[in-house]
Amino acid sequence: MINSQRQIKEKKHRLDCPQYVGFKRAAFTVCVKGKKKLFVNKEIMDLFAEILRDVLIKNRVKNWVYVFMPDHVHLVLEGTDVRSDLLKTIKEFKQKTGVWLNKNSKCRWQKSSYDRIHRKNEDLYKSLLYIMNNPVRKGLVKYCAEYEGLGSLDFDIAQLIRTAERGTLV
Repeated sequence: MINSQRQIKEKKHRLDCPQYVGFKRAAFTVCVKGKKKLFVNKEIMDLFAEILRDVLIKNRVKNWVYVFMPDHVHLVLEGTDVRSDLLKTIKEFKQKTGVWLNKNSKCRWQKSSYDRIHRKNEDLYKSLLYIMNNPVRKGLVKYCAEYEGLGSLDFDIAQLIRTAERGTLV
Protein backbone atom coordinates (compact mmCIF):
# COMPACT_ATOMS: atom_id res chain seq x y z
CA MET A 1 0.00 0.00 0.00
CA ILE A 2 1.34 3.39 -0.96
CA ASN A 3 1.56 5.99 1.78
CA SER A 4 -0.47 8.92 0.54
CA GLN A 5 0.12 11.23 3.49
CA ARG A 6 1.48 14.60 2.55
CA GLN A 7 4.75 15.46 4.12
CA ILE A 8 4.51 18.53 6.28
CA LYS A 9 7.32 20.97 5.70
CA GLU A 10 8.75 22.59 8.78
CA LYS A 11 8.46 26.35 8.59
CA LYS A 12 11.80 28.01 8.08
CA HIS A 13 12.53 29.78 11.32
CA ARG A 14 15.58 31.79 10.44
CA LEU A 15 16.25 34.44 7.82
CA ASP A 16 19.02 33.91 5.29
CA CYS A 17 22.47 34.43 6.79
CA PRO A 18 23.21 37.71 4.90
CA GLN A 19 20.32 39.31 6.81
CA TYR A 20 22.50 39.16 9.95
CA VAL A 21 25.67 40.64 8.40
CA GLY A 22 26.77 44.27 8.42
CA PHE A 23 25.23 47.21 10.24
CA LYS A 24 22.22 45.24 11.47
CA ARG A 25 20.39 45.30 14.81
CA ALA A 26 18.56 42.34 16.28
CA ALA A 27 17.20 40.92 19.51
CA PHE A 28 18.08 37.34 20.44
CA THR A 29 16.74 35.01 23.10
CA VAL A 30 18.93 32.06 24.03
CA CYS A 31 17.24 29.48 26.26
CA VAL A 32 18.58 26.91 28.68
CA LYS A 33 17.51 23.40 27.68
CA GLY A 34 14.66 22.07 29.81
CA LYS A 35 14.09 25.53 31.33
CA LYS A 36 16.67 24.76 34.00
CA LYS A 37 17.55 27.69 36.24
CA LEU A 38 21.12 28.65 35.32
CA PHE A 39 21.32 32.37 36.05
CA VAL A 40 20.56 32.31 39.76
CA ASN A 41 23.59 34.20 41.05
CA LYS A 42 25.50 37.31 40.07
CA GLU A 43 28.81 35.47 39.61
CA ILE A 44 27.49 33.34 36.75
CA MET A 45 25.80 36.34 35.14
CA ASP A 46 29.02 38.37 35.37
CA LEU A 47 31.08 35.50 33.94
CA PHE A 48 28.74 35.09 30.97
CA ALA A 49 28.70 38.88 30.43
CA GLU A 50 32.52 38.83 30.25
CA ILE A 51 32.46 35.97 27.73
CA LEU A 52 29.88 37.96 25.76
CA ARG A 53 32.13 41.04 25.85
CA ASP A 54 35.05 39.08 24.38
CA VAL A 55 32.89 37.59 21.62
CA LEU A 56 31.40 40.99 20.75
CA ILE A 57 34.80 42.67 20.47
CA LYS A 58 36.11 39.89 18.23
CA ASN A 59 33.07 40.10 15.94
CA ARG A 60 32.75 43.91 15.84
CA VAL A 61 29.33 43.92 17.48
CA LYS A 62 27.95 46.19 20.20
CA ASN A 63 25.49 45.27 22.89
CA TRP A 64 22.52 47.53 23.57
CA VAL A 65 21.23 45.45 26.44
CA TYR A 66 21.42 42.01 28.02
CA VAL A 67 19.07 40.44 30.55
CA PHE A 68 20.01 37.17 32.21
CA MET A 69 16.73 35.62 33.30
CA PRO A 70 16.86 32.42 35.37
CA ASP A 71 16.44 30.11 32.35
CA HIS A 72 17.31 32.29 29.34
CA VAL A 73 19.17 35.37 28.21
CA HIS A 74 17.96 38.26 26.07
CA LEU A 75 20.47 40.21 23.96
CA VAL A 76 20.04 43.22 21.70
CA LEU A 77 23.03 43.44 19.38
CA GLU A 78 24.18 45.71 16.55
CA GLY A 79 26.87 45.18 13.95
CA THR A 80 29.44 47.99 13.78
CA ASP A 81 31.23 46.94 10.59
CA VAL A 82 30.33 45.57 7.16
CA ARG A 83 31.84 42.24 8.33
CA SER A 84 29.88 42.07 11.61
CA ASP A 85 27.83 38.87 11.73
CA LEU A 86 25.18 38.74 14.45
CA LEU A 87 24.26 35.10 13.90
CA LYS A 88 27.92 34.03 14.04
CA THR A 89 28.29 36.10 17.22
CA ILE A 90 25.41 34.28 18.92
CA LYS A 91 26.75 30.89 17.83
CA GLU A 92 30.19 31.75 19.19
CA PHE A 93 28.72 33.02 22.48
CA LYS A 94 26.79 29.76 22.87
CA GLN A 95 29.89 27.72 22.01
CA LYS A 96 32.20 29.51 24.46
CA THR A 97 29.67 29.49 27.29
CA GLY A 98 28.79 25.90 26.39
CA VAL A 99 32.38 24.89 27.17
CA TRP A 100 31.97 26.41 30.64
CA LEU A 101 28.59 24.70 31.06
CA ASN A 102 30.05 21.30 30.13
CA LYS A 103 32.73 21.64 32.80
CA ASN A 104 30.71 23.30 35.57
CA SER A 105 26.99 22.63 35.20
CA LYS A 106 24.35 20.13 34.15
CA CYS A 107 22.67 22.91 32.15
CA ARG A 108 22.94 23.07 28.35
CA TRP A 109 21.74 25.56 25.76
CA GLN A 110 18.80 24.74 23.52
CA LYS A 111 20.01 24.01 20.01
CA SER A 112 18.42 27.06 18.43
CA SER A 113 17.71 30.61 19.53
CA TYR A 114 15.00 33.12 18.77
CA ASP A 115 15.69 36.38 17.00
CA ARG A 116 14.08 39.47 15.61
CA ILE A 117 15.79 41.85 13.19
CA HIS A 118 15.21 45.55 13.91
CA ARG A 119 14.55 47.42 10.70
CA LYS A 120 13.40 50.71 12.26
CA ASN A 121 14.27 52.62 15.42
CA GLU A 122 10.75 51.93 16.70
CA ASP A 123 11.54 48.20 16.59
CA LEU A 124 14.60 48.86 18.74
CA TYR A 125 12.67 50.91 21.32
CA LYS A 126 9.91 48.32 21.61
CA SER A 127 12.44 45.52 21.94
CA LEU A 128 14.51 47.36 24.55
CA LEU A 129 11.46 48.15 26.68
CA TYR A 130 10.10 44.63 26.38
CA ILE A 131 13.42 42.99 27.23
CA MET A 132 14.36 45.38 30.05
CA ASN A 133 10.94 44.90 31.66
CA ASN A 134 11.00 41.10 31.45
CA PRO A 135 12.15 40.74 35.10
CA VAL A 136 9.25 43.01 36.15
CA ARG A 137 6.69 40.96 34.20
CA LYS A 138 8.05 37.78 35.79
CA GLY A 139 7.68 39.29 39.29
CA LEU A 140 11.41 39.24 40.05
CA VAL A 141 11.61 43.00 40.75
CA LYS A 142 9.29 46.01 40.85
CA TYR A 143 11.41 48.15 38.51
CA CYS A 144 13.79 46.89 35.84
CA ALA A 145 16.78 48.91 37.11
CA GLU A 146 16.67 46.84 40.32
CA TYR A 147 17.42 43.59 38.48
CA GLU A 148 21.06 42.52 38.83
CA GLY A 149 20.98 40.51 35.59
CA LEU A 150 20.22 43.61 33.49
CA GLY A 151 23.04 45.50 31.83
CA SER A 152 24.70 46.82 28.72
CA LEU A 153 28.26 46.37 27.58
CA ASP A 154 28.25 49.52 25.44
CA PHE A 155 25.76 51.94 26.99
CA ASP A 156 24.95 53.40 30.39
CA ILE A 157 21.99 51.24 31.43
CA ALA A 158 20.22 53.98 33.44
CA GLN A 159 20.37 56.34 30.46
CA LEU A 160 19.28 53.54 28.15
CA ILE A 161 16.21 52.88 30.30
CA ARG A 162 15.24 56.57 30.25
CA THR A 163 15.77 57.03 26.52
CA ALA A 164 13.99 53.79 25.60
CA GLU A 165 10.99 54.89 27.67
CA ARG A 166 10.94 58.20 25.76
CA GLY A 167 11.46 56.47 22.42
CA THR A 168 14.60 58.42 21.57
CA LEU A 169 17.97 57.04 20.58
CA VAL A 170 20.97 57.33 22.91
